Amino acid sequence: MTGTRASTAVIPQALRRFDSQAVRLMADIDADPWGSVRASVYETARVISLAPKLDGHGTRLGWLLDQQLRDGTWGEGPARYRLLPTLSAVEALLATIVRDETPAVSTRGRLASAAADGVAALRALPADGPWPDTAAIEVLVPSLVARINDLLDRPVFGTLPRLGPVSRGARLSVPPGFRPDRHEEIAQRCRAGVPGKLHHTFEGVARHLPGGVVPVPDGLLGSSPAATAAWLASQPDRAQGEQARAALSAAARRYGGLLPEAAPVRVFERLWVAAALARPGLPPACRAAAEGWAHDIYDPAGVRGAPGLLPDADDTSMAVLVAAVTGTACDPAPLAAFWADTHYRCYIGEDTGSVTANAHALQALTAHLRLRPAARPVHYPRMDLVRDWLVKQQTDGAWTDKWHASPYYATERCVRALLGHPGPGTRRAIQTAVDRVLASQHDDGTWGVWGGTAEETAYAVQILLADPAAATRPGWRTALQRAENALDDRGSRHRPPALWHDKTLYAPTAMIQAEILAARELLTRHGPGRHTEGVAS
Repeated sequence: MTGTRASTAVIPQALRRFDSQAVRLMADIDADPWGSVRASVYETARVISLAPKLDGHGTRLGWLLDQQLRDGTWGEGPARYRLLPTLSAVEALLATIVRDETPAVSTRGRLASAAADGVAALRALPADGPWPDTAAIEVLVPSLVARINDLLDRPVFGTLPRLGPVSRGARLSVPPGFRPDRHEEIAQRCRAGVPGKLHHTFEGVARHLPGGVVPVPDGLLGSSPAATAAWLASQPDRAQGEQARAALSAAARRYGGLLPEAAPVRVFERLWVAAALARPGLPPACRAAAEGWAHDIYDPAGVRGAPGLLPDADDTSMAVLVAAVTGTACDPAPLAAFWADTHYRCYIGEDTGSVTANAHALQALTAHLRLRPAARPVHYPRMDLVRDWLVKQQTDGAWTDKWHASPYYATERCVRALLGHPGPGTRRAIQTAVDRVLASQHDDGTWGVWGGTAEETAYAVQILLADPAAATRPGWRTALQRAENALDDRGSRHRPPALWHDKTLYAPTAMIQAEILAARELLTRHGPGRHTEGVAS
């Protein structure tokens, strides 16, 4: 009995701590219209190359040089993820040398030396991937290789001494697995007009298109600084670019002169943070804000993740889900536009399906039907098909997805969706996922695809605590105890690595923080040895 009384004394104090941290996080998000992501090497380098007259050019150039790794590459994650940011950085340095923007010999020499190391590193990268399924990588890589080769043909590279692989006439090869003319082929299809799904990666085809084939952007083109800079560089009528230049300058100011992978991420950030904090239960002080976010973001035509992007099923589902967990309803009818016979497309024109978008749709419909049970006949047939589609996507106990490098993210989403809408095969799929999580914990108590991280540990913890049957699995209690110690150690001291997919890897800081907060709170309430009587699951 003494142990029980001690546990019950701990929980209210922990709840207050979670409440205060959640309130502070949501207040910070409310105060920032841009969103908390780090600067992107890829995007910043594209702006250096394509918009050199934008204020802060010197700051960006110095930062880019400082970001080069010891092996000559740029970027985060394994070598295959560093291909695209390294190509972008090398091209930006070569373009700067060709423009002769840095007449000081020492500075010019530093640019050339960094570019030479980058070219050497590109040639040393793995010969055949496998390359990550990041946004438009099949277009962006050959486009940048072609641009680098064009620059290396310029006379200036015959006059700079001792530059090793950076010399006039030196050329890069398009890595195996990429088609050298893919960017030109896509551009040819776009000569009558660039479809909305390519606005975010417009820089990959811009050089091969006539001016005027893309509508004048209302802010950043496709939410991308790189795409916007490419659009500005390709426009013969500079007067049209005033608004786009202003948006690009505003984004640079927000991030200290640098540019993020996408901007703003307000919609994405608010929905994912609110959904994460709702898993242990939204604190009362957060409920009204989360409800307001969901209803402000919701659009009966489908939710866009950022201005200039297409409506998508993922953000639409999350708006419906967040509204439902606050006790209000947003009609899930817009999801019908994304239906593709057995599952939801993330957006119209999608090439590869997303398990997390479908898991979010299934979660959203499940939560919505708790409020509107009369709508079950409308939604259940598609929910059953999505459930079955998700079960079929599981491989070796895990799910993987194009929006995140880690299987722990996708697996947590799918396990939670299948628990909410069980059916044939779901019990076995969930059990297999739990067993895989238990078997893959690192010695320090963390989980992670490239080494332990607090973010991935949070997903693993949520998988183990979401399924009540997981408590019967061997090692469950010990795994969670070790995870709790690891999160206490890592949660606030470690800079989160970039694991999310856009054109390159990025880290949405507030969203990661919300996942860690949620996991720690769930451990406090429901972890091994906790007194959970009267606490809602």
